[in-house]
Amino acid sequence: MDSVEILSQLDTAAEQYTFPDLNNGYYYAVDARLHAYRDARRWALIVETVGYSPRAGNLTDILHIFGNCLTSGEPGFENADFLDRIDNWDEIEDDDQPETYGGTSIVIRGDRLDMPAEHGEELIDVLRRLVPDHRELLLADESELRRRIPADLPEIMRLDQWHHPDGKLPSESTTFNQLADVLTTGDVERYAPDTPPNTHWSNWPESGTL
Repeated sequence: MDSVEILSQLDTAAEQYTFPDLNNGYYYAVDARLHAYRDARRWALIVETVGYSPRAGNLTDILHIFGNCLTSGEPGFENADFLDRIDNWDEIEDDDQPETYGGTSIVIRGDRLDMPAEHGEELIDVLRRLVPDHRELLLADESELRRRIPADLPEIMRLDQWHHPDGKLPSESTTFNQLADVLTTGDVERYAPDTPPNTHWSNWPESGTL
C-alpha cells in the first residue's frame, strides 16, 4: 500500500459524493470524529459526521468507511452506515412547529437526558448542546466501527478535530496527505497540522440549508 492508492480512493469517493461533506445541505452539522487503522498490509479510515436532517427526522451519525481490507461493501457509505441516535424523535419535535423542540427529555440509545432547553427552541440548537457532555452517545461504539473493517486491525489514531477540505479533493488537502503518510508508514508524527481545525459545526454555515 502507498499514499497514492489511499488518496486515489478518497478522491474517487469525493467525485462520487461519498466523501464526508461537513457543509452537506441536507444535514445540519453537529459533530465529527476520524479514526485511522493500519498494520503492515492493511489500512482503513473512518470519518464520522453527526448531523440533524429535518427530512429524515433524526440525529444521525454517518460512517464514511475507506480502506483496502473492507469486510463488506464499497468505500464510502451504505444504508447501514446511517446510525440514527434518538429513540423518541416523535416526542421531541413539536407537532405544530416542525424543527422546534417539544420540551421533553431526549432518549439516546436508551439513555434519557434532560435538556437545558425551552419548548419552542430551534431543534438544531438543542441538539448541538448535546456536545460535549453526551457526544459519546452520538458517536460510534466499537461494534459499529468494526462492522465493515477487520476486528484485529489496530487503531493508530483518533482525531476529534482536524482541518477538513471544503471544495477541494482530499489529495489537495494537507490534512489527508499527512493522514495518508501515517497510514502508509505507521508513523503518527507524520500528522503535523499547520492549519487550525475547522470541524466544529460553526465553520459550516451552509450545512442543513437545503
